[in-house]
Amino acid sequence: MVKVKIRIYTDATGYVDAELTDEYSPETFRKIVNALPIESTAYRWGDEVYFSTPVSAGEENAKEVVEKGTIAFWPPGNALCIFWGPTPVSRTLHEIRPASPVNVLGKVLGDPTVFSKVRSGDKIRVEKA
Repeated sequence: MVKVKIRIYTDATGYVDAELTDEYSPETFRKIVNALPIESTAYRWGDEVYFSTPVSAGEENAKEVVEKGTIAFWPPGNALCIFWGPTPVSRTLHEIRPASPVNVLGKVLGDPTVFSKVRSGDKIRVEKA
């Protein structure tokens, strides 16, 4: 299993450490790592931040529900997503449900709720640590 340490930066959060792994979606992982650094515009959707990437990938062992702190790729939007709580389509207070299935890539190291400070339109950058 390959792991790559990354840092996610926004003005609102500062640098946030995270880790990507090829354990769940190896092809998507390879494409994202090869595209780093990625700079984009962040958008909020419930307790999720998502942002477009230059990567295109289909579903790969895609999950309909994810855990708090998950970093995933959303194929329909060619976007990276960071999840820390319920979204508008979650079915319970504690369920974290993406808009549609996502390719799990890794996790935030530490407290992912820091991303609740991010607002739609903020700049976001993902780079190798």
